[in-house]
Amino acid sequence: MKIDIVNTKKETVGSLDLKDEVFGGRVKTDLIWEAVVQENAAERRGTHATKNRANVSGSGKKPWRQKGTGRARVGEIRNPLWRKGGTVFGPQPRSYEYALPRKVKLGALRAAIAQKLNDGTLLVVDTLEAPGSKEARKTKATAEMFRNLGATGKTLVIAVKHDEAFTLTARNIAGVRLVPTSRVTARDVMDTNWVVATREAIEKLQESVA
Repeated sequence: MKIDIVNTKKETVGSLDLKDEVFGGRVKTDLIWEAVVQENAAERRGTHATKNRANVSGSGKKPWRQKGTGRARVGEIRNPLWRKGGTVFGPQPRSYEYALPRKVKLGALRAAIAQKLNDGTLLVVDTLEAPGSKEARKTKATAEMFRNLGATGKTLVIAVKHDEAFTLTARNIAGVRLVPTSRVTARDVMDTNWVVATREAIEKLQESVA
């Protein structure tokens, strides 16, 4: 499998060989689903809480004696059967995070990139640098560069290490997100309209997810 390498004006300047055994074949959407659900779960705050019988207001004194009154037996007014009593087995603060096997995460990332390849929404560029001279680099010029590439809407930019000047000019563009290859996940890839990656980044990802 070959993919074109373009410059910032979307002119083809070369090509890159991608391994069919890595990015070819059937896209395993089940792995993508597992990775996305796990990452979403890890970000849940889990601050929900209800008051049990130990937390609600009220006396702990027994309202009446156990036998002889003709009433139902009761230990305290805070018991869950009474109005304004404690909640039984209600939600308590907790973490929803759970571990996912490393091979599943890598397989999900591999499948996500393969899906973008199939959709034609993955662009490989030779280099990613802010347009213009070092002193005159502006966000407007970087936004124009993305328009030239055809990357509209939510765009994920992947590089081994992002150029500092490029980061400063791209971070204020709506919908553009910069992620290094060491931290990119399947959810990052799938939650975008376009993926723009450097040649070095794609080669690095091909090695890491193989």
